Amino acid sequence: MLRRVDAITADIATVQDRIDAQLGELAPAVARLDAIPGVGPVAAQMILAEIGTDMTRFPTPAHLASWARFAPGVNESAGRKTGKAGTGVGNRYLARILGEAAVSAARTDTFLGERYRRIARRRGKKRAIVAVGRSILVIIWALLSDEEARFVDLGPDYYASRANPERKVRQHVRELQALGYSVTLNPAA
Repeated sequence: MLRRVDAITADIATVQDRIDAQLGELAPAVARLDAIPGVGPVAAQMILAEIGTDMTRFPTPAHLASWARFAPGVNESAGRKTGKAGTGVGNRYLARILGEAAVSAARTDTFLGERYRRIARRRGKKRAIVAVGRSILVIIWALLSDEEARFVDLGPDYYASRANPERKVRQHVRELQALGYSVTLNPAA
């Protein structure tokens, strides 16, 4: 039994060596994509296998998202929704990888995790997964289009830090005045 385990371990090491040899010049790109929360080395390899490293084919991240069918579009006119709420039929392998990466990122205490939680509260978990998957795809485009670019996480408090308390106060006062109230503000002790 012990010999069999050793043989399996040796086979795994051989396969891993072959994978590393095949990666060759893609190793730096895999390392850059591995920095994204939710994207591990295997997922990075699979993403590169599906989209490649040449981002000149996609002038903007929106072009890449559209090609991957991670750009759902719904238009509304006179209360009737037109368009497709779904993302359409795209590269199912890339969609699966991005979905798994989004679920993994949702469990982290990062910007992407907080983005997932904010969207899931309002729109539901499935739409949040698609939105975070698209965010990951945009990050991938940015990392692959510029070789000097590195991923820097904005942090889970990014949204809270951008909220301007003065602006919120003005907005609430304006809303109360529109409802016919006279508002006087006194600072709390």
